[in-house]
Amino acid sequence: MSHLFIVSLIWAMSFGLIKDRLAGLDATALGVVRTGLALIVFLPFWRPGKIRMSDALRYMAIGALEFGLMYVFYMAAFRFLAAYQVAVFTIFTPLWIAALEAFSLRKLPVSLVAATLLAIAGAAVINWRTFTPAGSLLAGFLLVQASNICFAAGQLMYRKLRHRAREKTPDTSLFAWLYLGALLITLLTSTVTTDWSAFRPDASQWLVLVYLGVIASGLCFFWWNIGATRVGTATLAVFNNAKIPLAVACSLLLFRESANIPRLLLGGGLLVLAILVARRQPRV
Repeated sequence: MSHLFIVSLIWAMSFGLIKDRLAGLDATALGVVRTGLALIVFLPFWRPGKIRMSDALRYMAIGALEFGLMYVFYMAAFRFLAAYQVAVFTIFTPLWIAALEAFSLRKLPVSLVAATLLAIAGAAVINWRTFTPAGSLLAGFLLVQASNICFAAGQLMYRKLRHRAREKTPDTSLFAWLYLGALLITLLTSTVTTDWSAFRPDASQWLVLVYLGVIASGLCFFWWNIGATRVGTATLAVFNNAKIPLAVACSLLLFRESANIPRLLLGGGLLVLAILVARRQPRV
């Protein structure tokens, strides 16, 4: 669980750091740079001959789904939604984890349902705002949910594949396959959506991109999936929303922004309760 908490904290600090720094840059190009840098981080640990090609293709498919398509859908949603609306709609990721796990197991554990609903309620209390009606709201909502489903499915697929794996290959030597899959799908998408001649980040934007690719994407997605293999599904679902109160806290402490303190405390309390409930579920 410590891996999930550390990653949630890093992602929380990232919100304030990257705010408005990459505005105007092509979203898919950003995904290509992020996944490319993440792949470079793990190339020194890559051992292609250590696993069967069939398993390598499975890991590539997981990476293409969890990191590649997830990011493509997520960034596309900003064309239709305000940033706070995107943030609100991401709170449904635990619901998709619960739904996909229930479909896989052909049953729905009570602790998983309770923890998921508490996690959604806690995140909603902290993050919800009144929406301004707009015709593009549905399109943005569907794009965010597509992103949520990709991320949820990728996490579950990785943990199941690692639990069933007979080989003792370290995760570090496998993760290049995931980022290779993510890079290929973002590159493929960029051939349709990106004008590379217009993609010209300045020096400060490149620094942010290096941070995103190496730390927030490369190392954090790796730690996140490691954590996903070591906790129950309900705990994993809850931690998908843990970054929200942490992000608000970081905004208050580091970036001197304002927030509704009672809502933060109430929402954080609900998330803590969700974690306690989740710990009652067996690790499946």
